[in-house]
Amino acid sequence: MATPYKLVELGTVASTQEEARRAWAGKPVLVTARHQTSGRGRRGAAWVDASRAVAASLAFETDWPLRRRGLIPLVAGLAARQALGNPVRLKWPNDLVVGELKVGGILVEAAGGLVVAGVGVNLWWPDPIEGAGALLGADPGPEAADWIADHWASALLERLAAGPDRWGRAEYLEACVTLGVRVLAGEAGPGVAGDIGDDGSLLVATDEGSIVAVSESVGAAPLRD
Repeated sequence: MATPYKLVELGTVASTQEEARRAWAGKPVLVTARHQTSGRGRRGAAWVDASRAVAASLAFETDWPLRRRGLIPLVAGLAARQALGNPVRLKWPNDLVVGELKVGGILVEAAGGLVVAGVGVNLWWPDPIEGAGALLGADPGPEAADWIADHWASALLERLAAGPDRWGRAEYLEACVTLGVRVLAGEAGPGVAGDIGDDGSLLVATDEGSIVAVSESVGAAPLRD
């Protein structure tokens, strides 16, 4: 069965996000790389390559309503979990975690109708940076990264094709470790994360008794009692 996208496989690149944007030619294109020298995460944070990692970006057009496109990072996270397996949980809005350790992340950028969704996953990392981990205890070889990138991209496109009302909301709520956690909801102050809005926002019940919707751009930092 033919893949629903064009595949571009590269060696070392600055950023798969930029390469996918350049490779876009009217149909979905998946760019994978062995290493990134200037990979980035949410809010421009630097992404550090693991010894063996998935680095992939998918460029595509979408007809989802603009106000619903904040769901796309969540959909991309579900697609990553589908490719990686149930031990991976989702930390709103874009982290892939196992236990307390971050093993991957999602980055979604959009301009007009073009969306570029990226995924980075630490597969094997004998000496990870603080707070990070990897999925495996031994190097699985390059084929594992290729397989995961393919399954992630295919799952993401399939979920997007189902539309913004059938993206996998119940599945996300079950997999999200942020729900039920006390967070700092920007200027609204502390509260408990309780739900996901239909625009992808995090709905927080504040200590003041109100429900506020926190956008991905603002974020909600967990609080430690």
